[in-house]
Amino acid sequence: MKWGLFGGTFDPVHFGHLRAALELACQLALERVIFIPAGEPPHKTACDITPFDHRLRMVRLAIAGNDRFDVSDLESRRRGKSYSVDTVRSFLAEHSSPPDLYFITGQDAFDAITTWRQWEELLGLCHFAVMTRPGYENGGLNRILPAELAARYVYDAKQDGFISPAGRGIFFRRTTFLDISASAIRESVRAGRSIAYLTPDAVMAYIASKRLYGSSGKV
Repeated sequence: MKWGLFGGTFDPVHFGHLRAALELACQLALERVIFIPAGEPPHKTACDITPFDHRLRMVRLAIAGNDRFDVSDLESRRRGKSYSVDTVRSFLAEHSSPPDLYFITGQDAFDAITTWRQWEELLGLCHFAVMTRPGYENGGLNRILPAELAARYVYDAKQDGFISPAGRGIFFRRTTFLDISASAIRESVRAGRSIAYLTPDAVMAYIASKRLYGSSGKV
């Protein structure tokens, strides 16, 4: 089995997230993509983000009807900052026969992976599916990883990915670029502008009903 783990704040989840998840599932033959809303992201304080339960519910509403998508509340069950390596460890520990995991992340985030907590261990725990943007050219791993580590990965043309001696892959995949951001959605709600066609209708209705982001009840 091949499962994708798609972590993020999802404050709120939007069509950019959903479309990218769908395309990666097709490109990498993932049987499931599991959205994992962050508990307490390392780069944000608790007051900067909407309470976890609201963000979890919005993801559930957004993925309803898609049997390939699922959501996990794993990070709400762990105290402290939400580090990717801890999330993957916990996910593996919860499954007696864990599937092949693909950690989904954006190009900008992966370019800075050497700043992540215990990043070398993380590379050994799962594959990486890196979403690239228009104009991106695959220049290999030398510009991202230390030269000694990058040299251990061999490009496999059949899989179109860089494979480590342990069989863990790093796959750069182009996904449709939808210029939608959660921060812009929040700002639009605060300003009283419509967010139609940026996020699913069910999520729009939830934002209005719970008066999130300063909503007046009409979004």
